[in-house]
Amino acid sequence: MTSASQPFDRPAAVLWDMDGTIVDTEPYWMRAEVALVESYGRSWTTEDAMQLVGSGLENSARILQRAGVELEVPEIIDRLTDEVLEQIEVAVPWRPGARQLIEQLRSAGIPIALVTMSMRRMALRVAAAIGPDTFDVVIGGDDVEHEKPHPEPYLTAAERLGVAIERCVAIEDSQFGLASAISSGAATIGVPLHLPLQEGPTHVLWPSLEGTTVTDLTAVLNRHHGFRVSAEASR
Repeated sequence: MTSASQPFDRPAAVLWDMDGTIVDTEPYWMRAEVALVESYGRSWTTEDAMQLVGSGLENSARILQRAGVELEVPEIIDRLTDEVLEQIEVAVPWRPGARQLIEQLRSAGIPIALVTMSMRRMALRVAAAIGPDTFDVVIGGDDVEHEKPHPEPYLTAAERLGVAIERCVAIEDSQFGLASAISSGAATIGVPLHLPLQEGPTHVLWPSLEGTTVTDLTAVLNRHHGFRVSAEASR
């Protein structure tokens, strides 16, 4: 194990959330939710939609059922996914700095994974828009048994990359996603978008990815490692 006096010179891998982190598709999801709920004669407000930000699609579908959508969970997921994909075909709403940081990571030869609770077919569509073979691993919501905030999505990504999760940096925009990444053991960066994120010693918060570098990610990884070493020493 690398000690606190021997810092890492780079992350073993960087694990990316998608919605709200690489692309801001949340307005697309909200539009799809409103259309679906209203088709059943019910209403769906911005406040209703915000409670689903960062949540897994199965959980979101169950909430939409309680809001009056008379469809099975898989049907709700497919309806929402299809509508969001149609909007993505018109325009991909990139988040500031995300594509540039991804390009830096690829140039440095650092593996990257996409870890999203969107359906795999949507994740692959966004990944293809960035560039062919950009991501070494893509984990969609239908690839895991337990959705975020469970750690399984990030643990699965690290396992498929063949790297230790403790040497990975995860980038998230939601509280559900932060909880998933932190509990997996990854060094975690929160970049809030639609909702504020809670501060704490287990992660760092950045206002944006614009202008960030691999060096910045490495600093977060070493901060995380130092925190883990201190925590283990105090036990």
